[in-house]
Amino acid sequence: MPFSLFLSTTIAQRLASLRDAEASLLEYAKTRFTPAPHHDASLHEFEIFDCPIPSPLSSSHVCQVFGDEKCHKLHGVSVINKRTSKHPTRDGESVPSEEQAPLVLLHGYCNGSLYFYRNLMGLSHFHFPRIYALDLYGWGLSSRPNFDLKQLKPDLDANQSLMEDDKTARETQKTVASAEKFFVESLESWRKQHDLPKMTLAGHSMGGYLSVAYAEKYPQHVERLILLSPVGVPERKEDDDRRINSLPFHIRTLFKTVRCLFECGVTPGSFLRSLPLSKSKSMVDSYILNRLPAIQCEQERKNLGEYLYQNSMLPGSGEYCLSHILTSGAFARLPLVKRIAEIKSADEHGMEVHFIFGENDWMDYEGGIETQRLCFRKRSEIKKQQELLTSEKERQNLPPRVFVHGVRNAGHLLMLDNHDELNAALIIAAGGEHKLPSDFPKPLEFGCDEVVAAGDVDVLRGSSKRKVFSEASAARFFRARARFRDQLEKKGEERKEQDDSIEKKGNEEFAS
Repeated sequence: MPFSLFLSTTIAQRLASLRDAEASLLEYAKTRFTPAPHHDASLHEFEIFDCPIPSPLSSSHVCQVFGDEKCHKLHGVSVINKRTSKHPTRDGESVPSEEQAPLVLLHGYCNGSLYFYRNLMGLSHFHFPRIYALDLYGWGLSSRPNFDLKQLKPDLDANQSLMEDDKTARETQKTVASAEKFFVESLESWRKQHDLPKMTLAGHSMGGYLSVAYAEKYPQHVERLILLSPVGVPERKEDDDRRINSLPFHIRTLFKTVRCLFECGVTPGSFLRSLPLSKSKSMVDSYILNRLPAIQCEQERKNLGEYLYQNSMLPGSGEYCLSHILTSGAFARLPLVKRIAEIKSADEHGMEVHFIFGENDWMDYEGGIETQRLCFRKRSEIKKQQELLTSEKERQNLPPRVFVHGVRNAGHLLMLDNHDELNAALIIAAGGEHKLPSDFPKPLEFGCDEVVAAGDVDVLRGSSKRKVFSEASAARFFRARARFRDQLEKKGEERKEQDDSIEKKGNEEFAS
């Protein structure tokens, strides 16, 4: 990429533009996306912060943006509901707000903390006394050191039992653990600085993936885990490759080109930075316009586009984790479906894990259903074993309790597509459904057939109030995946017909 892009004057200008865009989105959070037209925003204290943290890298690395070396920082915004002093928990007890686990929001790949600008006020008003939305280490206005795996010694204690015999598998495990450490340890350092015993940790897309990695390493600090359309959950299946091979030749060629670039470490950000400035800006603006029809205000689109653009145009850092964590098909090298089932919680009943997907989400909701099924089976087996035990000391804590929610009229960016219903889903996941108005839009809840049939009260909590729908209903609700499969199958049939026609014509010509 042109060196001139990263001259100190250019970086300073981009930082100023990013801060201006952040301030504009924060103003929208305070004034436009409020629970009621005349809601008093002064009841909520918003603060932009920069929290100093030690670098997780094994040797000192200068931040490419701010120049600091020994002390790096995590940037973010906090919201405090000044009116809230006590809230009843799900068990009906009153707990001082400062003792409640705050909501910590982690953004997705190449995004930032203010992607949640439509959600902050509503979440604060209805349920959460404290909210923190963070710029992950290496993104946004947090420090951006070089992403160097050699400086990230993997800590394999949490998952050592996953892969011990296969050499290639062990190397994959080390690579993934090193990449995850960059984010997990910086988040843990931030938690220590804020002296938070526990967090309700909610992550979107890549932020959801990294939230799981954090919960594996530090389950004692996670009250609940909420995964918003997380990447990397399901295992890769043979059908996935077969569908790709059934695509028309030009689409298969494009897909393989993208895969090659991906494996070479080319990221969306590095690709944008390689383009002429006018071209890269127009690509981002087109993305916002076409991907987010819910944003009707032109100025809002402009500010969000500027936020995304300047975030991507600053020197790359955290973005280079991509090919170390995922494969080119957006499948995780170490899928979360099995990892979540192994999370060891201090809660004897198991940690609550909530999946939230958009109705038109391109991320595979079936990963959430499969995770629930796997955890349910493991829980059932352990419960049977515990019935035979005579000593309480011999009992082991259960695997997570998993829930799957669906948000209407939303795609992958559900915090922007339908912020009200996503807010409801987050509040329900945190046990605050009773605080929502009766006419407030609420998500649907789905369960795997085994859980629904068993009527498991541990998993189907609240089922007396809210209906839990079956897998068949989930398949009808999450239409984007079905449409995508149908399109691939149709194109595959068309391609087969074309091939058959060509073969038939060739045989006729040969016979004549």
